Amino acid sequence: MKKHNQLYILIALLSCLSFNARAQATKNDLVLNLSYYNNNNQSQYVMVHAKSKIDGKFQQIPGIDVRFYITSDSSSANLLGKAITNEKGEAFVLIPPSAKDEWNKSANQSFIAVAQASKLYDETKTNVDIVKAKLQIDTSADKVITAKLLALNDTVWLPVTGVDVKVAVKRLDGNLNVNETETYTTDSTGTVTAEYKRDSLPGDAKGILTLIATIEDNDVYGNLTVEKAVPWGATFQNTSVFDKRTLFARRGHSPIWLELMAYSIILAVWLVIFYLIMQFIKIKKLGRLAD
Repeated sequence: MKKHNQLYILIALLSCLSFNARAQATKNDLVLNLSYYNNNNQSQYVMVHAKSKIDGKFQQIPGIDVRFYITSDSSSANLLGKAITNEKGEAFVLIPPSAKDEWNKSANQSFIAVAQASKLYDETKTNVDIVKAKLQIDTSADKVITAKLLALNDTVWLPVTGVDVKVAVKRLDGNLNVNETETYTTDSTGTVTAEYKRDSLPGDAKGILTLIATIEDNDVYGNLTVEKAVPWGATFQNTSVFDKRTLFARRGHSPIWLELMAYSIILAVWLVIFYLIMQFIKIKKLGRLAD
């Protein structure tokens, strides 16, 4: 009987070990999304976003070692750079000058991101193909904004039709549309026109605002932006009230009426306390006289 019990225990232990080994051998699937960015026709970079389905929900995956390539990942000469995903699961590299020759070979370009194998994930690849393009922005005296999209065809820049463009003003916490229209579609000349209707919008000390035209997540051209500074903002003058008496001033600079009110309340409370103490003393004296 004891031998049978020992046999059952041994089988159970072997089953647990086998299950744990299978669990450790099973790795989660890593999903990579790669995007191309061209900012102001000057800086260009590629960004990858890593996520994985954990407990039935997609979650951003930090700490993933990613290698970025141009054209092909078969040659180290095409390596653009390496990066580690942050807490948002994002990593990016600027396209370096060393990639100029490969970049100039064609109007069409391909980028590859390779996530290195780890204990939790197998090696994962993704790529994005783009056509080289650029945005141009201009303004007129009557506060009309014109943005134009051009794409490279062989060695010639040609206008692109049917692409959605956003025209906005750069603000501290995001972009504000120049009017009620959210997006515009390029016409046969690759152009969109927007009228500026934010006349009361404050600018800097000189009234300067920054206009921005944006193409977001386009399947062919990627993400493009172009900016232009214009003197269309309301002049903003920052007046310091640090040494003046205001409601939210520093200690010792609160309004006089507020200080009088506070001190009056404190004085009234202490007068009531003093009055009550005197009454208790009188009651105690009256009690002694009665005895």
